[in-house]
Amino acid sequence: MRETWRWFGPKDLVSIDDVREAGAAGIVTALHHVPTGQVWSREAIATRKAEIAQRRDGRPSMLDWAVVESLPVSEDIKTRSGAWRTHVDTYIQSLRNLATEGIETVCYNFMPVLDWTRTDLAYEVESGATCMRFDLADFAAFDLYILEREDAELDFDAELRAEARRRFDAMSADDREAMARNVVFGLPGAAESFSLADVRALLRDYAQIGPDALRQNLAAFLSVVAPVAEDLGMRLCCHPDDPPFPLLGLPRIMSTEDDYARIMDAVPSPASGITLCTGSLGARGDNDLPGMIDRLGDRIHFLHLRNVSREGRIIPGSFHEAEHLGGDTDMVAVVASVLREEERRRQAGRADASIPFRPDHGQDILDDKSRKAQPGYPAIGRLKGLAELRGVIAALSRERTHA
Repeated sequence: MRETWRWFGPKDLVSIDDVREAGAAGIVTALHHVPTGQVWSREAIATRKAEIAQRRDGRPSMLDWAVVESLPVSEDIKTRSGAWRTHVDTYIQSLRNLATEGIETVCYNFMPVLDWTRTDLAYEVESGATCMRFDLADFAAFDLYILEREDAELDFDAELRAEARRRFDAMSADDREAMARNVVFGLPGAAESFSLADVRALLRDYAQIGPDALRQNLAAFLSVVAPVAEDLGMRLCCHPDDPPFPLLGLPRIMSTEDDYARIMDAVPSPASGITLCTGSLGARGDNDLPGMIDRLGDRIHFLHLRNVSREGRIIPGSFHEAEHLGGDTDMVAVVASVLREEERRRQAGRADASIPFRPDHGQDILDDKSRKAQPGYPAIGRLKGLAELRGVIAALSRERTHA
């Protein structure tokens, strides 16, 4: 398992020097400044590679650009409308430019409108650490009374609507603004930053697109780009929905094992694969993550290892980001499944036997609170998570070696 670290470019408050000290071997990043639908030029890619390769004092960092996250898929492609044909062409050209610069793994998502959704970016847990949280009642308050989505009341039962009303009435104007900002005004890694008016317009665009239509649009997109990626020796890996259940009346098509199996069957190219995020998928209690790795492992090209604590048994439901070895996902069982998959790949002679992973998200602890880096991406919280995961990997690897 290859250790990587997400980095948001030169403006990231967690620097390349910090990543090097944490001991990661590769960087996960993107050209966040390039608008969705435009080509990533070779020059821009090469510039980002050079930024990764150098510490502040000019010495080599010994880090490389291991995974692209994300090369965004435009809303036009997802809805198969507007400039979608041009956007597919620019996506392919970006892939060619990345391949020319030696980058082989590209993470993307096919979530309509919003990238990932939380209602609180600094929820305090018992230890005093803070983390991101999705609270279903707060989200209902946003949906019903801030966004004022048409027919939103149909998605929430009477008890939840009443609680959402109570919470909305208790919010100040600043509280309501903060809630809207948390949900839709843009988070690190999002392809776009939307206003409430933008979201309302995009929801209208999706009014006639259900899960089957969106799934067909994803398969159509992959049927064009996956053969190109395969020819280039690249791997595309789709990130799951986050959270993994419908929001805002939008369809969700990458939330369960069945969702992934259907897309993998529809586009059987080995270049079309999975970003297995244990945090996103783990927000549903009915997802068997170790089993998913055992059954779909040959198409897993990238791993996000994080944990969440589910705050109830219902789907959809509230949850918050937990410590990497805490929460409701058995991370030791997950890592054991990954190591089994890597051994299968070695036996088969695959060049991608070592699967890249990153410690995804993390709780803000110690100096993270004063650093105020991107929400969900603290320095020390992720370092702690990486160290814990590194220990699990070392212990399980030693156990396998001496079995």
